[in-house]
Amino acid sequence: MNYLDTFLFGIYPYIALSIFLFGSLVRFDREQYSWKSDSSQLLQPQYLRLGNILFHLGIIGLFLGHFVGLLTPVQVWDFLGVSHSSKQILAMTAGGIMGTIALIGLLILIYRRFSSARLMATSTWRDKLVLIWILITLLLGLSTIIVSSHHTDGEEMLKLMHWAQYIVTFRGGAVDLLAGVSPIFKAHIFMGITLFVIFPFTRLVHIWSGIGTVAYLGRRPQLVRSRRYE
Repeated sequence: MNYLDTFLFGIYPYIALSIFLFGSLVRFDREQYSWKSDSSQLLQPQYLRLGNILFHLGIIGLFLGHFVGLLTPVQVWDFLGVSHSSKQILAMTAGGIMGTIALIGLLILIYRRFSSARLMATSTWRDKLVLIWILITLLLGLSTIIVSSHHTDGEEMLKLMHWAQYIVTFRGGAVDLLAGVSPIFKAHIFMGITLFVIFPFTRLVHIWSGIGTVAYLGRRPQLVRSRRYE
């Protein structure tokens, strides 16, 4: 198991990140016409708006929460006077709320897709894989709240924070920091990392386009046609 842990949580994250970045570049270069979210609103508009809003609201909240919670140095929280126990309770509360919202939205989208013959006929195995993979990842993430509720001292949370920060800063010994961490957390981490692997090969690539639209906020106005003066 030590060798498996070393691979999954010490080597695999970098493999996943490489596939995520280079796979996205290759797909954009070779298959630009497939770079889209493949909206199915025309085929089945029912439940789409509600499910989409809830899912995206929850998943964006979870992403931001994980990003800030895991990658903010412990010294910053200490400087702000936030104890480890308080941060864990905050993470459990916010994660539980956002996770539940995302889960409800995702279940609506799954029901909509799998209950419609028209959607099933046009859905690829990748579409179904993404939905099911995110569902399992969400359920595991919500399950970690139950595990965390049995010890609110924040020690396990600190291990996860240090592991994530060691990974993104390319420091060695990251795997050792996960010693004693609950298997539920490890399963959730594995599922989350693997999302980056399947990302370039599915409709998830449209997230890049969403991020890219931020550049339009600072773009100068374009003159489409000149004004004619009499």
